[in-house]
Amino acid sequence: MSTEPAAADVLEAARRIAGHATVTPVLRNRLLDERLGATVLVKAECLQVGGAFKFRGAYNRLSQLDAAERQHGVVAWSSGNHAQGVAGAAQRLGIRATIVMPTDAPAIKVDNTRAMGAEIVTYDRHAQDREQIGRDLARERGAVVVPPYDDPHIIAGQGTAALELAAQTRALVNRDLDLFLAPCGGGGLMAGSALALSAVSPQTKLYSVEPAACDDTARSLRSGKRESNPPGARTVCDSLMPNTPGAITFPINQQRLAGGLAVTDDQALDAIAFAWRELKVVVEPGGVVALAALLYGDLDIRGRTVGIILSGGNVDPALYREALSRPMR
Repeated sequence: MSTEPAAADVLEAARRIAGHATVTPVLRNRLLDERLGATVLVKAECLQVGGAFKFRGAYNRLSQLDAAERQHGVVAWSSGNHAQGVAGAAQRLGIRATIVMPTDAPAIKVDNTRAMGAEIVTYDRHAQDREQIGRDLARERGAVVVPPYDDPHIIAGQGTAALELAAQTRALVNRDLDLFLAPCGGGGLMAGSALALSAVSPQTKLYSVEPAACDDTARSLRSGKRESNPPGARTVCDSLMPNTPGAITFPINQQRLAGGLAVTDDQALDAIAFAWRELKVVVEPGGVVALAALLYGDLDIRGRTVGIILSGGNVDPALYREALSRPMR
């Protein structure tokens, strides 16, 4: 594979992860459709292995390691969902995994990662460089680095979620998606989805969704260059806090996305409550932003067929209780 993946790589990734990743369900809800005046297809990646879409890319990457690489193990950095994806894939393949995680990562993500056999190295996300820590560890151990998004194999694997959604949409409503929305951190899910949909549903318009405090992709799409989030930016969407869009992911997204959307933390928390109450699924703040954009944003979707990704369900219990206690809106 070249540095930049292609649609064919997503199709190959789908074959590679078949039988290992879960084909997650697509949910329909009458109240949601009526409220929005649209046909909404909700891809529940919160029910994926490890509770997030990240397993797709991790398994696609790790399954291609040769015998020598597997013996030396892998190193990754993540606030939690990529950590669990890599740990889960490594456990299934018998590979040692070391994950660099922030000290403020949700306890459920740390505990789940450790339970799958990974070694955890902590760092301060506001004072230390996780990528440098990870690359230093990999160099010391001769391990393979598995980045959270800026890797062609990771991007191709993540794109399989949109590939499945396109096929499921045709099966459920007998038409293609007009619009597609998904959470965006470093841009791996969006870039992989853009490649997948360019092959099987090229007329679909794609929108990234980010927390308003960390909307680097939306600003980058507007300016035409990779923008950075301000130092110390904070959001409850812990899985969507990159410094800047990926060097590989952004050119793909710049070429193929129709735009970038942003939601507030309050809107993300309200959407968590909606997902629990109406869809009967548990979603974390970063995983629910696409739903929040539909519920509380101003994107015109009336009469359209819209697909969204609920990308993860690994939510801190205290934060989840807070979200569920919010007034319904």
